[in-house]
Amino acid sequence: MRRPDRGAERPGDISHDAGGPAESADSADSAASGERDRWTLVAVAGVLAFVAMLDMNIVNVALADISDSLDVSARTAQWAALGYQISVVSLLLPVGRWLDRVGARSALLTATTGFAVCSALAALAPWAGWLIAARLAQGVFGAVLFVLMPVLAIRSVRPEARGRAMSVPATLGPLGAVTGPALGGLLIDHFGWRSVLLVKIPFCVLALVIAWRAMPRGGGLRAPDRRSVADAVLVATGVASLLLALTLASGGLPWLSLVAVAVPPLWWWLRGPGGRPVTGALRTGGLLQAHGAVLALAAGFAAMHYVVALHLQRDDGLSATATGLTVLAFPLGMGLAGPLGGRLADRFAPRPVAIAGATITAAGLLLLVPLGEDWSAPQVAWRLALAGAGMGLNGGPTQALVMGAAPAELAATVGSTVQLARSLGFTLGPALATAVWGMTDSAGAALGLAAAAACLGVPLLAWSGARPAPRPEKTTDAAPAAHN
Repeated sequence: MRRPDRGAERPGDISHDAGGPAESADSADSAASGERDRWTLVAVAGVLAFVAMLDMNIVNVALADISDSLDVSARTAQWAALGYQISVVSLLLPVGRWLDRVGARSALLTATTGFAVCSALAALAPWAGWLIAARLAQGVFGAVLFVLMPVLAIRSVRPEARGRAMSVPATLGPLGAVTGPALGGLLIDHFGWRSVLLVKIPFCVLALVIAWRAMPRGGGLRAPDRRSVADAVLVATGVASLLLALTLASGGLPWLSLVAVAVPPLWWWLRGPGGRPVTGALRTGGLLQAHGAVLALAAGFAAMHYVVALHLQRDDGLSATATGLTVLAFPLGMGLAGPLGGRLADRFAPRPVAIAGATITAAGLLLLVPLGEDWSAPQVAWRLALAGAGMGLNGGPTQALVMGAAPAELAATVGSTVQLARSLGFTLGPALATAVWGMTDSAGAALGLAAAAACLGVPLLAWSGARPAPRPEKTTDAAPAAHN
C-alpha cells in the first residue's frame, strides 16, 4: 500500500528565484498534479557527482608527469591536485548558503560550464602557475556541483522514491573517487597527463544538454551580499587551514600548527549571523549525529583504501595493475549494492537500511584487520567487496535521511554540510592511518583505526533520530510549480 507523502517537494519544482519555501510544495498537490519523477535529472546529479569526485584523485597519478613536463618540483606539482581540493572543501558551506537563495537551474548550468572550461584551460597550461590557477578556479565551480547534486536528486522525485534517487549520486560520487587513480593511470600511459584533465568534458557537455532541456526555468543568479562575502572568507580561511593541516601533516609541526589557525575564523563565523542558521539546522532532527556518521564512515573508507593499496604494493610486492584490480572489488560491491539500498530505503525506511549498511561496512573492515603478507589477492578482494557492499547500502539511505530531515529553506545548506563532513572524512582517514602506521609500523593497526571509525558510524546513525522535516503550511501566494 502506498505510504502518505510527507514534506515533499514537487518533482518539477526545482528552481525558483527566492529559494527556500518557494521551492517546496505540498506532496498531496504533487500527487494530484500527476507529475512524474524526473529520473533524467537524477542521472545528471549522478554523473556530475562522479565527475566532481573523480577530479579529487585522478590528478594525483599525474603529478610526476606534470613535474617533468612543466619543469617544476614535486611539491609545486602537488598543488595541481591540492588547489582543486582546497577550493572545493573550503567553499562548500558558503556555497550552500548562497544556493538556498538562487535558482538551481541557473546555478547548475553556470557551474557545469565553468567546470568544463577550467578543465580545458588546465589541460592547455604552458606553465605551473597557469595550471594551479585553473585548478583553483575549477574547484570553485566544483563546490557548487557538490552541493547541488543531493538537492537536485531529492527535488526531482516524489518522497516515496527519495531513497532510490539519493543512491545515485551517493554511489557514483565515491565510485568516482576510488576509480580515479586507475582511470588516470590508463589515460597517462596512452595519452599523457593532459588527458586526465580533459576526460570529464564530454560528461559535462552531456549533463548541460540534459539539464538545459529538462530542468524547469526559474530564478537566476544573484551576487552574494557583503555579509555573505565576509562569511565566505571566514569559512574558507578556517576550512582551508584545517584541510592543509590534515593533508600535509607528514611535513611536521609547521603544518599541524595550521589547526590552531583554523579555529578563530570558524569560531567567529559560527557565533555570527552566517553560522547560526547552519548550527540551527544541524540541531534539527538528529542531523548532527548523522553528519558524524557520514564523516566516520568516509574516514574509515579512505583510510582502508590508502592502507590496503600501499600494503599490497610495498609489502606484498604486487604490481600496480594487480593492486588496482584488487582494490576495485570495493567499488564493485558498492556499485552493485547502491541501487538495492535505495530500493530498500523506499520500501521500508532510510534509517534501518543506513544502519545495516554501516554495520556491513564495519564488518568488512574488521575482517581486513589481520591483513598479512601471506594473504592472496582474492582473500583481500572479497573482504573489500563486503565493505563496499555495506557502503553502497548505506550511502543513498543516509543521504535521503539527512536531506529529508532538512528544513526546506535550508536544503542546499544541509547538502553542503553533508558534503563537508564527507570531504573531511576522506582527508582525515589517510592522515590518521599514516600517523598510526608510522608509530606502530603495522598495517593492521592502521586498518584497525579504519574499522573503528566505521564502527563508530553505526551508533551515530542509530542515535541520530532524524525525521522528515515538517511540510510548510500552504499560503495563498505560494509559487506555482514550474514546468518545461
